[in-house]
Amino acid sequence: MSNTTQTINEQDQKSVTNKRYLPLLLLNYGFLFIGSLSSSLLSKYYFNHKGSSRWVSTWVQSAGFPLLIIPIVVPYYLFKSTQRKPFTGFTPKILALSIFIGFMLGVNNLLFSWGNSYLPVSTSSLLLSSQLVFNLILSVIIVKQKITFMNLNCVILLTLSSVLLALESSNDQPHDVTKTKYFIGYLATIGAGLLFALYLPIMEMVYKKVYCYAMVMEMQIVMEVAATVLASIGMVFGGGFTEMKREGYQVFDKGEKVYWATVVSNVVSWQLCFMGTAGMVFLTCSLTGGICMTALLMMNVVGGVVVYKEEFGGVKVVSTVMCGWGFCSYVYGIYLVNHSMLMWRFTSTIASDVALSH
Repeated sequence: MSNTTQTINEQDQKSVTNKRYLPLLLLNYGFLFIGSLSSSLLSKYYFNHKGSSRWVSTWVQSAGFPLLIIPIVVPYYLFKSTQRKPFTGFTPKILALSIFIGFMLGVNNLLFSWGNSYLPVSTSSLLLSSQLVFNLILSVIIVKQKITFMNLNCVILLTLSSVLLALESSNDQPHDVTKTKYFIGYLATIGAGLLFALYLPIMEMVYKKVYCYAMVMEMQIVMEVAATVLASIGMVFGGGFTEMKREGYQVFDKGEKVYWATVVSNVVSWQLCFMGTAGMVFLTCSLTGGICMTALLMMNVVGGVVVYKEEFGGVKVVSTVMCGWGFCSYVYGIYLVNHSMLMWRFTSTIASDVALSH
């Protein structure tokens, strides 16, 4: 097959006119929904039942990278639905970028683990929603995202919701966590949001030259290998592997079987989360991906309240409403833009037909 024909076939996978586009988009959002909610709850479950190693919590976020081989090899070797051989066109530049972003992702995973070990799930989720603020700013700088009233309104509301949580943090502080640790968890979570917000527009910039979903997964594997190497180094020097065995046998208060089930479930859920995130950025854009993740963080807040009986009054209610308000305003803004573009195209088509008839 010629390079031109192969490029056209690859472009079709990203085109909104392709009949596979919408199912692929919905599938990735489903992965993101399941992965985001379950990974947050499972990570907190690990710490709630006397799991204490932040390196273990960091390592499980990327150690499941072999699972990503499935969406790469199955379409080519089993279903014969693509003619592109896996890892074809994977240039040294893409490899270097993937490794660099992977190390950045590894640091982000560590910060998330620190924050999640000290903060309630609902508070952590609301703070992570602030990544949308950074996402918008960095998207403007990196991929020239246009600022509109709708996305600016969304940013302001999400910023205020995080400030409210910071001002009222003493009411939400767990009994076994000191003020210093709570503050560390707060800063670590904000830092994780900042790094992930940087990750999204960088990936959008890289994906502009990629037209194949399988290649996106290939890049994701390289990133997570790099993140796993970073976490494994920390595990070795921090005694993480030894601690993992000790926790399973002696420390985890739900028993050894439940401990390993929690670890494996964490590994799978994080892969679903990262797979969905990469797919959303590839099929849409980094800001839309960030908006979708912010919407799902509201589900994480509810999940923390329902599963772990976390307090949900006063400030958290207001913060959640503000986050939801900001998200809805952005979605409505997207609707208005798409509706205007559709009407413009419809009007242009009619005008062209009239001109041709005369």
